[in-house]
Amino acid sequence: LAGLEDIDTAVELGLNLTYRQTNWLAFGEVRQGFGGHEGVTGTLGADLIFRPTDRWTVTAGPRINLGNSEYATTYFGISGADAAASSFAAYNAEGGVLGAGLQVGATYEINERWAFQGLVSYEKLLNDAADSPITQAGSEDQFRVSFGLSRAFTLRF
Repeated sequence: LAGLEDIDTAVELGLNLTYRQTNWLAFGEVRQGFGGHEGVTGTLGADLIFRPTDRWTVTAGPRINLGNSEYATTYFGISGADAAASSFAAYNAEGGVLGAGLQVGATYEINERWAFQGLVSYEKLLNDAADSPITQAGSEDQFRVSFGLSRAFTLRF
């Protein structure tokens, strides 16, 4: 991506609404970016929930990722100045559905306060995200693997 302007680190703050039943959940979230992008992005998804043991929880389900035009332009657009300084053609990325995929996660509760999580996801970039010259230089298929350790805190008022 030589010649393209670097994107500063972004922080996203937002809201999440989840409806959960014993064996499934559905959610939607919306986030406002600060710093690297000033756009609005969000995710719609649903998961099946499996509990093979008292300590293990496994979730799996689809995801749809959205972003407004400001978000899409930041990550998938190419300005005239960037096009002149690089080998990429200028590209105006519009917002909307930018990707869809599947996520599988597992949580192991070490005890009532500590847990270990793992996550694998696949996303296919769609629409203006898929058509971007940036994506064409790489791949529309995006994979992610992550691991984490968490601790629960209880605040008593």
